[in-house]
Amino acid sequence: MTARPTAPDLSLKDPNWWRQAVVYQVYPRSFGDADGDGLGDIRGITERLTHLAGLGVDALWLSPFYPSELADGGYDVADHRDVDPRLGTLDDFDAMVEEAHRLGLKIMVDIVPNHTSHRHSWFREALAAGPGSAARERYVFRDGRGAHGELPPTDWQSVFGGSAWRRVPDGQWYLHLFAPEQPDLNWSHPEVRADFRTTLRFWADRGVDGFRVDVAHALAKDLTEPLRDLGTPALSGDEALAAIPPGSHPLYDRDEVHEIYRDWRTILDAYSPPRMAVAEAWVPGSRRVLYARPEELGQAFNFEYLQTSWNAGRLRRIIGDSLADAHAAGASATWVLSNHDVVRHASRLTLPPGTEENAWLLSGGRAPEVDRAAGLRRARAATLLMLALPGSSYLYQGEELGLPEVADLPVEVLQDPIWEQTGHVRKGRDGCRVPLPWTVDGPSHGFGAGGAWLPQPEWFGAYSVEAQEGVEESTLELYRRALRLRRKLLAGETLTWAEETPDGVLGFARSDGWRCVANLSGAPVPLPPGEVVVSSAPLEPDGRLGADTTVWLT
Repeated sequence: MTARPTAPDLSLKDPNWWRQAVVYQVYPRSFGDADGDGLGDIRGITERLTHLAGLGVDALWLSPFYPSELADGGYDVADHRDVDPRLGTLDDFDAMVEEAHRLGLKIMVDIVPNHTSHRHSWFREALAAGPGSAARERYVFRDGRGAHGELPPTDWQSVFGGSAWRRVPDGQWYLHLFAPEQPDLNWSHPEVRADFRTTLRFWADRGVDGFRVDVAHALAKDLTEPLRDLGTPALSGDEALAAIPPGSHPLYDRDEVHEIYRDWRTILDAYSPPRMAVAEAWVPGSRRVLYARPEELGQAFNFEYLQTSWNAGRLRRIIGDSLADAHAAGASATWVLSNHDVVRHASRLTLPPGTEENAWLLSGGRAPEVDRAAGLRRARAATLLMLALPGSSYLYQGEELGLPEVADLPVEVLQDPIWEQTGHVRKGRDGCRVPLPWTVDGPSHGFGAGGAWLPQPEWFGAYSVEAQEGVEESTLELYRRALRLRRKLLAGETLTWAEETPDGVLGFARSDGWRCVANLSGAPVPLPPGEVVVSSAPLEPDGRLGADTTVWLT
């Protein structure tokens, strides 16, 4: 790499900027298409950075933009230290970082340490080298069971469905907790650890301010022989963690994983200011906060909050537990309502209790039909509640437009490997990844000069930035107003609950006295005294707080 000046690091003014930041997740292939080929790219992001600066976020987090065949939406990485040629070049990346910093925005990137693409040079070398070779030790290769090795080594299951083992022509099997195109790395191998130290430094040296760590809880595995089965039926994910004592599952959330992140922290702290990191760890709260300790990554995503239904009692319990856990770990709490892996909350929060989301997707969003207006009202209320909480809020691209899930994508256009790998049982995550609408009209609603890699519905134009710009009650202007106020009001990392609230109502005060009241009940309720500075929906004519409405008071 040729020498170049390092972009100015604006976080020098506040090295703890991340503790109560608002971070905007960009899914690069669906944000902006500068070259008109239908696929979002790095220059397309750079061209739209003024939108994010005007929105009022503190940072953007980029989902993978690395070389990839897109077997899993970019999370099958062929080179962790380069840009996919279809998305641009390292020079384009550097220009994006420089412009983001000029606008006062931080940059976070996704690190994908659990696996590589099967096109990664290491994996190609492993296949060519054969059984027993040093190259195969970087991955998890094993002989199969059965008289001729024809059976997988264990009953371990892929998160995407089916066996987590794939056989290669010479008869051995390799482990892939996700798609077969994503072979798992062996994190007990010193070369694997050294390579990711290099990767962290590579991006930090280019001015990156932080890292989101993909599948952070899966790196350390118990690979001692004989490998142990998980039982019949084999379990994966949350079911597996619930069935086995904490820290002892062979694949997930093992205690040894924390040694890796303590090592990473020494690298991140070597920079001035230290680089931040946040773990994607689908584990219970008491285990999640271990990843967020100051000597490890510092933050971890709170998926329990995302998964909690629109219920005041349940949300209060999750918020209280999350704040207590974060405080005990010396971390700040995190909050998220949508991301690239889940049904958008403008649709999800209005599904009737007990609705199975995959079944709803398979029905094309018609069983049951979702009232988009009601879903948007609830989503706006949920967002204003989230933004009032102490800690960091992570927004997903398009939620500032109130985008619902595109549930009726035809099966012939689906790209998510989950659809094929589950034998067309699970529809997958494409519905939240449809490229953004920037304009009312055009071949891709302003996403690019041509079409879009996933089809946009006709109704997208009404949700576009152009349609909402300057419209007082639009969702876009609500986000801008709330984020602007949040910066002025924010102080401290605690809240005090209001004890006397009507059933179905959440109320709390922040440390400097401003308050949030969220009405999750089905009927209007009286407002406490104070000046309403922002509301997710207009108040009732008599001044009461309507159903599915949140306000901030001073």
